[in-house]
Amino acid sequence: PGRGSTFHFTAQFGLQATGNTPRALLATELRDKRVLLVDDNPAAREVLGEMARRLGLQVDVASSGEQALAMMEQAYRMQQAHHILLTDWKMPGMDGMAMDLTQTRYLDYPALQRYCWHVASVVGIMSASIFGYSDERTLSYAEKLGLAFQLTNIIRDVGEDARRGRIYLPISELQEYQVTAAEILQAKHSERFEALMQFQTQRAQSLYDDAFATLPTADRRAQRPGLIMAAIYRTLLDEIQRDGFHVLQHKVSLTPLRKLWLAWKTWVRP
Repeated sequence: PGRGSTFHFTAQFGLQATGNTPRALLATELRDKRVLLVDDNPAAREVLGEMARRLGLQVDVASSGEQALAMMEQAYRMQQAHHILLTDWKMPGMDGMAMDLTQTRYLDYPALQRYCWHVASVVGIMSASIFGYSDERTLSYAEKLGLAFQLTNIIRDVGEDARRGRIYLPISELQEYQVTAAEILQAKHSERFEALMQFQTQRAQSLYDDAFATLPTADRRAQRPGLIMAAIYRTLLDEIQRDGFHVLQHKVSLTPLRKLWLAWKTWVRP
């Protein structure tokens, strides 16, 4: 449970009538398509599921391969087969799950970035392609946004990950702020830990800023699903900071009503 999230897309779509260069699918072309989302990471299920629903997709969710197979068989027998399969399955260039199986610590931030690329940035680029874009800079925005999302997950889940024996915070940064792995594994909060988490939060917030600055105005409307999730995740970071970074003891979350408000406010923004 809670392992790294990598995604493999399988979609049943007819060939385009013309011989033009392949293009990204429009959101209107995805509306009412049935998608099966399979991931053992609750955060990934929440983020990808919410994005898919806002595109008008009908989303079924499974947390294991066994459950997914059963759901696919049932849907097929009811003649309601899924059009799209979105799953954390081993895929060339996106093998984040395998990384999680073999590695539970990261020496420095570049090493953590490589992990985040596999489990999050690739997903961001894929999502941006599905939403539709006209400017290549949008893919750079999506890569940065995916990294920001994953860093936010790491900040939020420090305590939960530690209880599973995992510490994603870079070893070099733990040493810089004089926080030991034992303190994190034993959920010992300190001013040193607060300073470390403040640094992590500032880096994530800077990534959100960089991503937004990169997104071309022409593609903003198409990319609203990702912007909605960014508004929710940035607000979550603010709440974690306001709570004094007590993420070792409990998990900070937003209420559904607050998420809805943030989604609406982002959606109507010009």
